Amino acid sequence: MAKDTEQTLEKTLWLAADKLRSNMDAAEYKHVVLGLIFLKYISDSFKDLFEKLSADEFSDAEDKDEYLAENIFYVPVKARWDYLQHERAKQPTIGKDIDDAMDAIEKENASLKGVLPKDYARPSLDKKRLGELVDLIGNIGFREEGHKSKDLLGRVYEYFLGQFADAEGKKGGQFYTPESIVKLLVEMLEPYSGRIYDGCCGSGGMFVQSEKFIDAHGGKIGDIAVYGQESNPTTHRLCKMNLAIRGIDAKIELGDTFQNDKHKDLKADYILVNPPFNISDWGGEQLQDSPLWRYGIPPTGNANYAWLQLFINKLSPNGTAGIVLANGSMTTNSGNEGEIRKNMIQAGLIDCMVALPSQLFFNTQIPACLWFLARNKTNGKYRDRSNEILFIDARKMGEMVDRKHRVLTDNDINSISETYHLWRTDKNKYEDIAGFCKSASITEVEANNFVLTPGRYVGNEEIEDDGIPFDEKMTELTEKLAEQFQQSSELENRIRKNLESIGYKI
Repeated sequence: MAKDTEQTLEKTLWLAADKLRSNMDAAEYKHVVLGLIFLKYISDSFKDLFEKLSADEFSDAEDKDEYLAENIFYVPVKARWDYLQHERAKQPTIGKDIDDAMDAIEKENASLKGVLPKDYARPSLDKKRLGELVDLIGNIGFREEGHKSKDLLGRVYEYFLGQFADAEGKKGGQFYTPESIVKLLVEMLEPYSGRIYDGCCGSGGMFVQSEKFIDAHGGKIGDIAVYGQESNPTTHRLCKMNLAIRGIDAKIELGDTFQNDKHKDLKADYILVNPPFNISDWGGEQLQDSPLWRYGIPPTGNANYAWLQLFINKLSPNGTAGIVLANGSMTTNSGNEGEIRKNMIQAGLIDCMVALPSQLFFNTQIPACLWFLARNKTNGKYRDRSNEILFIDARKMGEMVDRKHRVLTDNDINSISETYHLWRTDKNKYEDIAGFCKSASITEVEANNFVLTPGRYVGNEEIEDDGIPFDEKMTELTEKLAEQFQQSSELENRIRKNLESIGYKI
């Protein structure tokens, strides 16, 4: 299926589903829709194996262990999609039927306990529209067989997450990092195998993109182990469903990462994370004596440097991390942050800094950057980069997809990630590009007071001279201005006077 066709299908489904939400708030409706997509997914997966087992005279299609052996959720009879869509969708009790189905699935599958939404019977949810939504989702992938249907449901789930994040605005950013940013992090770190960690995992986008990366490069999802933690219970449930729909076996824990770290002893090979920017209520007062602060105690009023040190502590001896933070983190000197940054730089932990363009996020207009950390820049996997930091200024990249939002294109992502890969593997082939990238020594960074803003190092983009003399350009410009403003005498007179003052007459 062509990419454009896929996106058209997803967009059409979104418009149809959104039309059914009536006056319901997007934050509330999100759980209604995504819960149903998940239910359809596990029902389709179950049905696929059920039919194979039914055709085998030596197998029992209702034996729960058969499904467990294939890592597929067992779905009881009255929780199966065909039953709900064809026998119950038009009934006024459809809400209760869905709640009962979710409850039955949780009872049969311990890993889903407490994960599925069970609030479809509430009076405020229009049961006629709910039945129409069941019909709409029931048609997703109905012409496809097996994996094609499930892949389509996974894409729809992911697309809907993004659309709900957009609809919710600021709150949407709490569970969703825009896909192009996640894709850039994944492409730069290349998590082929090992332990992957996200301490603020939201709805699990970092893990989904890692799975896509591995699949695109011919690897196996079984070669990675996935660990995450999320403090918001409803977002935690979204993440569990999102990963289950992808078949990603992950250890996703619920709890505050600072106050109740559920992966305390984990040493990750890759960390991909978008922590909340500049948060002041992270409980720093209770953590003043924490062993995490080996590079300096972070201020209690801003968690940025607490996050950085938490993730450094989580890295394996050769681990690498990609972290999204507010731009202010690159220059701040308040509350000991400048000293912590200096200590991290001198310890050789900073590998690469990327300045991002504006308008990439749904929830904030705060300019953002990417920190890439490496515990060991001399480990032999790549060249020795111990005395260098790569700076990339990507602020001019990306394209607007609507009036409010920008995305990084695949070409942008390739350009940034390939520059980083070339720099860390072969310095002879890497080249500084004015206005875009610069490999700076630690001495240069020290001379700049340990500021990590890429613009400070990459300089200005070189502009090609088109060979046209300046006087000729000015004459052409004044002629064009005369043509454009001849209808407006007042504006024309003002322009005439301004140009005459520098020696040009219209």
